[in-house]
Amino acid sequence: MMTMPEMLGLIYKRLHAWAETVVRNIPNLIVAVLTVLLFSLLARLVRRVLTQAMGRVSDNPALVNLTGTVVMLIVNAVGLFFALGVLGLDKTVTSLLAGAGIIALAVGFAFQDLTTNFVSGAMIAFARPIQVGDVVETNGFTGRVVNIKLRSIVLDNFQGQFIEIPTKDVFQKPMTNFSRMGTRRLEVVCGVSYADDLDKAQQLAVQTVQALPFVRPDRPVEVHYRNFTLDMVQFVVWFWIDQPQINPALATSEVIKAIKKTFDQNDLLIPFVPHTFDLKNRAREERKR
Repeated sequence: MMTMPEMLGLIYKRLHAWAETVVRNIPNLIVAVLTVLLFSLLARLVRRVLTQAMGRVSDNPALVNLTGTVVMLIVNAVGLFFALGVLGLDKTVTSLLAGAGIIALAVGFAFQDLTTNFVSGAMIAFARPIQVGDVVETNGFTGRVVNIKLRSIVLDNFQGQFIEIPTKDVFQKPMTNFSRMGTRRLEVVCGVSYADDLDKAQQLAVQTVQALPFVRPDRPVEVHYRNFTLDMVQFVVWFWIDQPQINPALATSEVIKAIKKTFDQNDLLIPFVPHTFDLKNRAREERKR
């Protein structure tokens, strides 16, 4: 059994050996810290230069930011491995490389939705189904794209609110991009009385809508009768506008007002429930008298 002096002597020898090891490795530790700092500064510099260079040749900010972030992480990782090599921790480097795959697999299962969002964000950045400024409809929301992140897409819903939708939902579900073609067809549903001339109503509706300044002159305005209802013959008006220069809601409102004004000026009635037809017949009888 060891005596107390012997035990203290053994502890002293161990501490002295460790102290000597630390002192001998102080230069290596300083070099390792400097290596990490140098590669960190280099990573930021490379990211800045790369994003500026790509920004001159690419109009895809999401792809530019993604590329810059990935390159910065790679440079930092290289610096960390160099620092561990300076400290003589080659086995640690090997263990880190071997465990990286296991860690990535574990993280992928634990944060499956988050990983899917990042992968979807990267695919959107590369494939570019949407861009900042596009007016889109997806996942039950309509708005203008104001930001494309790796994790989410931010929409302005034209009502003073920003809507943030996970990128996996945007990438995996149907989406309508109203800005991709540069034009958009709008539809207005209206009706005319059974007592009126349908050909006349159709012709006047086409001429009225075609004369509006925001309606594209190179695309025909179409008016088609759709259905017989209890109080009117229902028709639909199709017209084209430039997207996103023209506000669809404003264009629809102006078309409705123009059709109503033209029908009033030409004695054509847009019926309203419940007794419009009888009132119009009564007005005609009074004029005949």
